Order: sequence, then C-alpha cells, then structure tokens
Amino acid sequence: YHYWWTDSGRDVNFTSFDGGSYSIEWSKGANFIGGKGWNPGGRKNVKYSGTYSPNGNSYLALYGWTTSPLVEYYVVESFGNNDPSTDKEKKGEVTSDNGIYDIYVSSRKNVSSSEQTVKQYWSIRREKHINGTITTGNHFDAWARVGLELGSFEYMIMATEGHLSSGFASITV
Repeated sequence: YHYWWTDSGRDVNFTSFDGGSYSIEWSKGANFIGGKGWNPGGRKNVKYSGTYSPNGNSYLALYGWTTSPLVEYYVVESFGNNDPSTDKEKKGEVTSDNGIYDIYVSSRKNVSSSEQTVKQYWSIRREKHINGTITTGNHFDAWARVGLELGSFEYMIMATEGHLSSGFASITV
C-alpha cells in the first residue's frame, strides 16, 4: 500500500518502487506527505531502513489514521530543523525499541471538513533514528495509558513529510 499527497505538483517527486521502497526528492515550494505501509494499520513491528536528508521542516515518521474517534498519529523517528513538539501538550513518555519517546497531543481542523477537528497523537524520539524497528503496540498502549484513545485503523505508512523545505528520502519498509 502506498499513499501520496501534495498541495502542488511542483518541486516534489515521489517514486514508488516494487515491494516496500519509495523515494522522495523535494525543494522549496511544496507541502507533502507520502510513504508505504498497510491498509489497515494496527499492531505491527515495523522494520524500516534507508536514507533521510532534510533541509528545513520535515519528518520521518510512522503515520496513520483511525476513525471513531478521528485521530491522526505520528511516531517520529527523525526530523529536520523544526522540532515537531512545538505548541503541543506533553502527556508522558514511553521507552520502546532502544529509545525514549516523548508523547504529545495536539489538534487541527480537518481540511476536508471545516466542522471537524482532528486529534493528533505524537511519539517523538529523543535521539533521531533513521534505521530500525517501530513496535507500534508499545506506542498505542502508552497513548491509552495517558488517555489518548484510538479507533478503527485506516492506512498506516512509514512516511516522509515536508513543509516548504527541501531534501531527499529513500525508505524501505
């Protein structure tokens, strides 16, 4: 399964390869998110590897959605210049896969429905990591312990996201 979204076709190139590999090269003008994974997502040991070289605002993260409740979630393994924890409420921490992650919650308006607010759950790794394993159940359980409930799983991908930045990523899951 692969997912790709950008607000403009310019300055960004997503290439999907056979199996679980993809690459993204981007510069300046685009906002985007893309990657490969599963539909539906859920409890998995996600092994990933590759290269990730951002300049500016970007994340390398396991990314997915649930419905009922509507939740967008991130397990951030690495990021560019902008700390993704900015303007978010810290709820706790979790140790998983030889790393410590800080747990945050935030919300945003759903772009497809101005009436709807999307909750965002975050696990952000303290030491940036580009090759390894994400045991998703450890994060889901830690979120539940601090009152962050998930619903029915939609897609879940090992994603690269960028906002008005540049860089290159080549990732395999």
